[in-house]
Amino acid sequence: MSIKAENLIWKIGRKTILDGVSLEAPPGKMLGLLGPNGSGKTSLLRLLAGLMRPHSGRITLDRSDIATISRRSIARRIAFVEQHATTNANLRVVDVVKLGRFPHRSMFSGWTKTDEEAVEAALARAGMAEKRDDRWQSLSGGEKQRTHIARALAQSPQELILDEPTNHLDIQHQIGLMRLISGLPITSIVALHDLNHAAMFCDQLIIMQHGRIVASGAPQDVLREDLLRNVFSVEARVEASPYHSRPHIHYLR
Repeated sequence: MSIKAENLIWKIGRKTILDGVSLEAPPGKMLGLLGPNGSGKTSLLRLLAGLMRPHSGRITLDRSDIATISRRSIARRIAFVEQHATTNANLRVVDVVKLGRFPHRSMFSGWTKTDEEAVEAALARAGMAEKRDDRWQSLSGGEKQRTHIARALAQSPQELILDEPTNHLDIQHQIGLMRLISGLPITSIVALHDLNHAAMFCDQLIIMQHGRIVASGAPQDVLREDLLRNVFSVEARVEASPYHSRPHIHYLR
C-alpha cells in the first residue's frame, strides 16, 4: 500500500478548496492529477506530502496516519518537487543533489558511503551525471528541473510528488522528463496540464473540478469527449494512438 487519502477537506478562511477528496496511489505506478486552474491540485499535493494538514479527513502511509509521523520521517519517505522550485545560491549540481540526503543524516553524522551512492545513483537516473560540477545558474530550464528531481531521488523516497514539472520547458525536455518519471521504480503522483502527456505516460488519472474528484481510472476510461467538454471547456475527439495505443486528444478549431 502507498499513499491513501480519505475524505479530505481543506479550506482557506470560509472558502472550501478541497471537498471530500479520497484517493489511493497505486504502488510503483504513475498517478496523474488533472484539472483546470483552481481545481485544487496543488493543495492536494501539499497535503499528500505532509506540508499541510487537512481540516478533516486523513492521509495514511501504509495504514499509519500521516499526522502521527514526524516531518523528518515523512521526508525520508516522500519527496516533493514544487511547481516553482528554485535554488538561490549558485551551487554546483552535485551540491544541490546532496541536499536530498539531509532527512537521512543527523546533526553530527558525517558523509557516508550510503549518502554518496544515493547521490551518484540520483544523478545518473536524472541524466545529470555529466553536469555534476556545473553551476546552477549555467543550467537550462530542463537541466534545472532534472537537478531538482535528482535531489528528490537522493532522498531515496518510496513516493515522488511533482507539481506540474513540465511547465515552462520546451517540448524536448517535457517528453524527456515524463519518460524519466514514468520509468522510475517508485510511486509517483504528478499534476499535469498537458492531457496528451498524461494519457501517454500515466498509469492512472484523477480529474479534479472545483475541489472535487469528478473522474478516476485508466486514461482510456477517463479521457472522454464529454468530460473534456464539461471539465476543461474544450471540444475534442479522442482516439487510440496508432503509435502507443494510449488515448490521443485531437482538439477542434
